[in-house]
Amino acid sequence: MTDMQHADEPHGAGIAHKLNWLRAGVLGANDGIVSVAAIVVGVAGATPAFAPILTAGAAGLVGGAISMALGEYVSVSSQRDSQRALIAKETRELREMPDEELDELTGIYAAKGLTPETARQVAVELTAHDALGVHLEAELGIRERDVVSPWQAAGASALAFVVGALLPLAAILLLPDSVRIPLTFVAVLAALAATGALSAWIGGSPLLRPTLRVVIGGAAALGATFLIGTLLGVSGVV
Repeated sequence: MTDMQHADEPHGAGIAHKLNWLRAGVLGANDGIVSVAAIVVGVAGATPAFAPILTAGAAGLVGGAISMALGEYVSVSSQRDSQRALIAKETRELREMPDEELDELTGIYAAKGLTPETARQVAVELTAHDALGVHLEAELGIRERDVVSPWQAAGASALAFVVGALLPLAAILLLPDSVRIPLTFVAVLAALAATGALSAWIGGSPLLRPTLRVVIGGAAALGATFLIGTLLGVSGVV
């Protein structure tokens, strides 16, 4: 009966890590939607010709995906290097000064409200079970199995960007010329509303405000690039 009381609560190991990955994927898709939509709408404002819109959209999709992947790779590589350094340091300390490390772990549990005797017993039992794991989590808040691969992060970021970017690119290229721009606006803003609501849901916050922020920001980006493209087209620059 006890196991069923909280069946809807995610108590599995690494759930926060998985949610962070999901949030990053949603934000990557959101970036792809806004970036490529702004590019193709701007070019469409300047010229109705198919080739320039396709070229600009494809370049924005490929360039944006590579940029996202590189940024994520560098960021996660730095994070992984720091985590590995901390793991190596903790491993060395456990090998060279186990008694001091046990005292430190006892102090951590005592500071959380356990009596000194109970804190000591908990520290001894957990250390016997998995010394490195319990010290990493209690002292540093990290888990050895949660060290992220920069290649996986880069690939996921690039894929999320491409998935998001395909929507505005397909809309602007496949719709008839007469309704191309307004329907692309509608499709993009609807997609942004969906990603904003999903991001809010993942974070456990109310849906309305985060969704409105994303939609208003996307609308501003589309409006600005379309205005610039239209002005350049009218002026004869392009």
